Amino acid sequence: MSQVFVVGAAGKVGRHLVRQLAERGHRVRALHRKAEQADALRSDGALPVSGDLQQLDAAGLAELLAGSDVVVFSAGAGGKGGVETTRAIDGRGLQVAVDAARRAGVQRFLLVSAFPEAGRGTSVSDTFEVYMEVKKQADVYLAGSGLEWVILRPGTLSDAEGSGLVTAGPAIAYGEVPRADVAATLVALVERPTIARAIIELTAGSTPVGEALHYLASQA
Repeated sequence: MSQVFVVGAAGKVGRHLVRQLAERGHRVRALHRKAEQADALRSDGALPVSGDLQQLDAAGLAELLAGSDVVVFSAGAGGKGGVETTRAIDGRGLQVAVDAARRAGVQRFLLVSAFPEAGRGTSVSDTFEVYMEVKKQADVYLAGSGLEWVILRPGTLSDAEGSGLVTAGPAIAYGEVPRADVAATLVALVERPTIARAIIELTAGSTPVGEALHYLASQA
């Protein structure tokens, strides 16, 4: 079993991820900013780690994630909270986490990014446009890091109950996906280290997560 460090553990995808990793027997360290989040994360099966992504530098975060086998970055402003918050979390925060992983010698890094078609054809705010720009810049930064990375680009996130059935590939039609199934895909990626340096788009579908990733691994 792996030791997994989750950045953004208190978020909606993060909470699903922490619980599913713990249920699979993985050891989970969960970064959180607010003191009141610690008890919930502990009850989910994680070891809470206090730290503010907007305040930490690479050296400080490297100390927290040292000894981990995998870093999962699921933090994000979601296009909310203003341009500066978006740049601080989705932009600088991702760069700090990547640099910290390199300092700490953690080679495997999974990033929850954004589907390129998100919001297209609808009226979106200037903040959301910045969010998409920053997300792409973050993808580029991770892809050039030399780490064993995977960039997961889920479609529109929903709170529907997870089915464990997805469509996954390097380029697929846009759609929705339950947060629980995004988490299940991340768990499967933790357990499939042979899938690396890959960009995977993800929506709800008809193929079990394990089969979808097995197919992708066979194409690598």
